[in-house]
Amino acid sequence: MSSKTLRWLIIGAIGVAFLQPVSAWAQQAPAAKDKSKTSAAVPAASPDSSQATYVGADTCKACHADLYNGWEKSPHWKQTYQEGGIAKHGCEDCHGPGSAHVAGGGDVTKIFTFKEASTKEINNRCLTCHAGGAQHMNAINSEHSKNGVSCISCHSPHHGKESDFLLTKSQPELCFTCHLGQKPQFEMPFHHRVNEGLIQCSDCHNVHGTVKPKQVRTSSTQDFVCFQCHTDKQGPYVFEHEAVKIEGCQSCHVPHGSPNPHMLKVSNVNMLCLQCHTQSSFSGAPGTPSFHNQNTFFQACTLCHSQIHGSNFDEFFFK
Repeated sequence: MSSKTLRWLIIGAIGVAFLQPVSAWAQQAPAAKDKSKTSAAVPAASPDSSQATYVGADTCKACHADLYNGWEKSPHWKQTYQEGGIAKHGCEDCHGPGSAHVAGGGDVTKIFTFKEASTKEINNRCLTCHAGGAQHMNAINSEHSKNGVSCISCHSPHHGKESDFLLTKSQPELCFTCHLGQKPQFEMPFHHRVNEGLIQCSDCHNVHGTVKPKQVRTSSTQDFVCFQCHTDKQGPYVFEHEAVKIEGCQSCHVPHGSPNPHMLKVSNVNMLCLQCHTQSSFSGAPGTPSFHNQNTFFQACTLCHSQIHGSNFDEFFFK
């Protein structure tokens, strides 16, 4: 075999070796191309509510016309559209930006809904605007908040029947929804005229919380709320009745109602006084004198001690 023929055989063998990988690559190329098409067909991720933007109340109205129409007649509407209003985004001031909610086809997980939120979340949302008022200063620490009662348990932002405060019911029916034990007290022969509409529960109690027990209000001088109406009993007096000054009116009276005149705790006035004025060592009040025979003349302490709430003239409250 000549050297020229040998050279061509070697070149041919090398060419076959190189052509095999190229052919294999050519067969696999279409598969790679199809894979890229499949990747491009994956749907985009759902909108992120944290990146949502405001869409305006008119957009909300398209689906929530009934809620919108109720809100349109409420004080919240006035704060949104009237001059000087604090709200800027209508529905979204309470529910948060709605673009992700709209893009998700009404996905409720993409917006704040009060129905599914906890009491703490609801109250925090409402206090964003309402925390600055004098009525709401203790709302976070209120008895209602501690017991899981949220703002929307009493208020309806969209369909409030009491226009002033958007209450779901009028007082006292709203309060009696939970406070069933107090309802019969206002049916007693002697009671504060709550059922008659003369006063309301909120006249004596700040439902959003106070520093006093039972969420009881105080007067402008930080005295007991009773003195807002019973001003003649307030004083100050030269001679104070310590029970009134320290324990308050409830030391002798049942504030909601009682079967006894003047809403006293007991029917016999002397028995009421003797709860403190005894010879026992447990009471710091002076005991009754030995000549007070309560079976005859001294059957009612207030016959003599007429100024029992306090006096400017006599330490024994005679006048």
